[in-house]
Amino acid sequence: MDAPRHHERDLARIHIGTAPMNVTAFDEWYERRLEVTIDDAVWRRVNRSRNIVEALARSHEPIYGVNTGLGALCNKRISAEDLDLLQDNLIRSHAVGMGTPVPAEVVRFMLLLKIQGLCLGASGVRAETVARLADMLNADILPVIPTQGSLGASGDLAPLAHMVSPMLGRGKVLCDGRIETARSAFERHGLSPITLGAKEGLALINGTQFMCGYAVALLVRTKRLLKHADIIAAMTLEATQGSLRPFAEELHQLRPHHGALETAANVRRLMTESKILESHLDCDRVQDPYSIRCVPQVHGASRDAVRHVEGIVQTEINSVTDNPVVIDENTVISGGNFHGQPLALALDYLTIAVAELASISERRVYLSLSGVGGLPALLMKDTGVNSGFMLPQYTAAALVSENKTLAHPASVDSIPTSLGQEDHVSMGAIAAVKAWRTMDNAETVLAIEMMCAAQALDFRAPLSPGRGVAAAHGEIRKVITHADRDRSFGEDIEESLALLRAQKVAKTVESRVGELT
Repeated sequence: MDAPRHHERDLARIHIGTAPMNVTAFDEWYERRLEVTIDDAVWRRVNRSRNIVEALARSHEPIYGVNTGLGALCNKRISAEDLDLLQDNLIRSHAVGMGTPVPAEVVRFMLLLKIQGLCLGASGVRAETVARLADMLNADILPVIPTQGSLGASGDLAPLAHMVSPMLGRGKVLCDGRIETARSAFERHGLSPITLGAKEGLALINGTQFMCGYAVALLVRTKRLLKHADIIAAMTLEATQGSLRPFAEELHQLRPHHGALETAANVRRLMTESKILESHLDCDRVQDPYSIRCVPQVHGASRDAVRHVEGIVQTEINSVTDNPVVIDENTVISGGNFHGQPLALALDYLTIAVAELASISERRVYLSLSGVGGLPALLMKDTGVNSGFMLPQYTAAALVSENKTLAHPASVDSIPTSLGQEDHVSMGAIAAVKAWRTMDNAETVLAIEMMCAAQALDFRAPLSPGRGVAAAHGEIRKVITHADRDRSFGEDIEESLALLRAQKVAKTVESRVGELT
């Protein structure tokens, strides 16, 4: 897990009040340092639920996780003097994750979402505990959280245990650009560890914030990638002298899926004033291959999948997902709001949608290398001694193949745990991590197509492409030059990927043609 030092302009200020959080706001917050403030009305409902828990902890009635053991030990009664020890042991015993660390941008969202969930006032935690989580986020003290270990059922137990361990003076954090112990980072920022009270440990690690943190970050990345996919496809369409007729609005109104209508409209706008298009309006080609002709249908289906996932995540970020939950003074319910099935299915769906963007992109790369429309084979005139763009297509093919494996749904699996008490699990955490890997691969494939499309467009000079395509081509050529002979194309791929992730191409295009959908 790495993160650069942040400047004031990178700071996003977030106020948590009684209104729902909007999932679209995470685009503005992505890869920025976060600072939260919490409304007085929120503190009142937090304190109310805490008062109920403390009263219950003193009663003789068994309340799961308050005065009983956990999981398979739910029938074990805990004495009053051991209630705090139970919560501390809960965090200590569950911090058993393994694997590579969660990316810093996801960790910030995990902390934010846990604060948001506790602030809904049904978890029974102390205001002090919520405030310490906010202190960590505001100081950008980011727990080092392993990616492996959650089954996505009783919440993301292991990752969330790692997330809150620094509050208890344990674990490691990323702070001020380096990995260090939580204690040293806390001391430097004037913070001290806290001791958990009844139910607090359970409230902190029951929940879907690992899955959901990934989900909101993936939605940001996917929506940005969809816009780039339309731009890049339009570049390849122009370069291969494809037809714009399959993008006609009247065609798509006959099958009016929102995503297809949006993609078709984007491509039409991008190709406005194209001289390349005009040059071959009367050619004898009857149809383009599907990777060109069916861009609206394929990109559009991914757009509609994202719309569905966004609705699921919008509900999740404003939900109480720990257990048990405090309803009122007389009602505490031990249920299953922590179960990750809604997110597991949604993340698997998102993975498939992203994998398909890469799949059709690689086919367009292959098409552009094939000599279609009079382009030189392998996009280079002097081949033989030069391999041209043959190998970038190999890389794209390898990543697409890997994505096919990653797209196998994690949510169809379940392994019973906790001596059978937790006998069906969602595997949503696995869905989240492999969705992230799929996204990395897909961005790289689209970056490969982007640099290949730029190379192909060079051969259409002096004819100019549409306004949007021309703007994209010009932005790419600022950092990646035309290739007359073989060179280290891996470096070009890295440059192209950096352009895509920084949104420089999309922003330049939108400055010329207006905001794309």
